[in-house]
Amino acid sequence: MTTETPKVPVNFVPAKNGDTFGLGGGNLICRILEDGSRTGDRIGVAEFTLPPGMKGPPAHWHEMHDEMFYTTKGTVRFHVPGKEPIDAKTGDFVSVPIRAPHTFSNPFNEEAKFVNTYTPAFYINYFKILSEMIEDGKGMTPEKNMKVMANYATLIVPKEEMIEGDKQGQ
Repeated sequence: MTTETPKVPVNFVPAKNGDTFGLGGGNLICRILEDGSRTGDRIGVAEFTLPPGMKGPPAHWHEMHDEMFYTTKGTVRFHVPGKEPIDAKTGDFVSVPIRAPHTFSNPFNEEAKFVNTYTPAFYINYFKILSEMIEDGKGMTPEKNMKVMANYATLIVPKEEMIEGDKQGQ
């Protein structure tokens, strides 16, 4: 039996490339590094730039994908219902499995960045749809955001489940 070396292309995304777009106000930037089209949708990867003082999305959980967060600049605050916030500094890593309620924010005075993975990759499309809605000039509302989240098996954590002082994104 002879085995030939596969001829699968390797994907390279230079530092200033990738599908980049804004999400909402306040200069929240998403840069898609891998949309899943080259991985059989097994993994998607995006980089996010969070402006100082950003509250973040509503607390939520995902029914169909795991997320990983690797902080590459500044500090990203992760909020988990019933727990004290986690401040992930540059080089810190946060793993969020399916059905783990969470959200994040940047309540600090400096920009923060993180690399975010999704397995499977389909959730990347959530960010693309949000961007399109914002670009259409229709504006983003919490109701529109929740509707798009629901299309990607993402559910909102009820506000009363968040501890006082940790209701970022609510």
